[in-house]
Amino acid sequence: MLELQAVAGGHYSTVKSLSRLLALVLIALLSVMKAQLSLGQSPVAGPQQLFQQGEEALKKNNLEVAERSFRGVLALDPQAAGAYANLGVIYMRRKQWPQALDMLHKAEHLAPRIPGIRLNLGLAYYRQNNFHAATPPFESVVHDVPDSYQARYLLGLCYFFTERYADAVAMLEALWPQASSQLNYLYVLGIAAGKAARPELEQRAFAALAETGQDSPELHLLLGKAHINRQEYDEAIRELDLAAKANPKLPFVHFNLGIAYYRKQELARAREEFQKDAAIEPDMAYNYDQLGLVNLQLGNNQEAERNLRQALRLDPSLSSSHYQLAQVYQREGKYVQALAEVDAAAKLDPGNSSVHYLRGQLLQHLGRTREARVEMEATTRMMNQQREQRQKELYGAPTPNPELTQEPH
Repeated sequence: MLELQAVAGGHYSTVKSLSRLLALVLIALLSVMKAQLSLGQSPVAGPQQLFQQGEEALKKNNLEVAERSFRGVLALDPQAAGAYANLGVIYMRRKQWPQALDMLHKAEHLAPRIPGIRLNLGLAYYRQNNFHAATPPFESVVHDVPDSYQARYLLGLCYFFTERYADAVAMLEALWPQASSQLNYLYVLGIAAGKAARPELEQRAFAALAETGQDSPELHLLLGKAHINRQEYDEAIRELDLAAKANPKLPFVHFNLGIAYYRKQELARAREEFQKDAAIEPDMAYNYDQLGLVNLQLGNNQEAERNLRQALRLDPSLSSSHYQLAQVYQREGKYVQALAEVDAAAKLDPGNSSVHYLRGQLLQHLGRTREARVEMEATTRMMNQQREQRQKELYGAPTPNPELTQEPH
């Protein structure tokens, strides 16, 4: 009898322990369900359901919920190419370019035959003005989907910005039926045709530009830009003033006025115009980059530093801003900080002789004589290869073209 009571007592103790364990499990499950519900997910959602939830959140631009959902998909299925692709889109919208490229490359590796992934990969490079890197993805999309208007237009622009003018004409001319009512298209096609020795197409494009633009401020903006490219700065200012009078808030008109005044070395007027455009387009990095350049030349080091830091917050890939910031620090004797900025510029623009020359100067100041000599030798080689290029204008860079990089409608 005593033995039986002992057994029964032991059984009761075991049941009691199991009950406690079961209660803890239930509490944990309820916590998980509550967390899932707070994220807009149903309890114990599978990868397909999580993917659908992520797509719905992405359509509503609820990026935080979308990211969690697609991350949840990958936790259950690491080979889900669509989840990587959509995470790439999320990071593109946030302008987190390294993360976007990482996700899109993973998606491309898993699903190399899906053109949409490669199109977004090209866009991620394009929106950073890395036209060389954007070209191969766009070329692959055009090869697989020849009637893709967006891919063909963007590829034509990439060819244009990398000075492959004959290729730009070949790509863009085919879009005439769909795009010939767009002023930017006609302008780019006309310039490319002229550079590619296609005078008939050049005249046709500019005739259509004049007919379509009539007396619009947009037409005067493009004509002003054409005069800037021909170094006709007084004529450019006349056209751009007409655009500004007709529409004082027209994007890029004050930016191009700033460029024209800067080229005439009317620095105070240039600064005023860049400030006007920055008020209209506060998220355009080029305005702050150019303000930094002007203030640097005016000797306003602190203001130049603020401008350039703002430019880099908006677009970390602007090598010109890193270069100019290095010049600010050089003037202030902050050689270590200056070297860090010029190193960033060299990484982004390795073929720029002015960057290497400044780097050599900084290394000399820091007592790193041997490295300084190597940089000066590299500068000499580059300048011998680029004698035809002016080395002092925007540290050798071409005129920025932010208004022409607008993506097709």
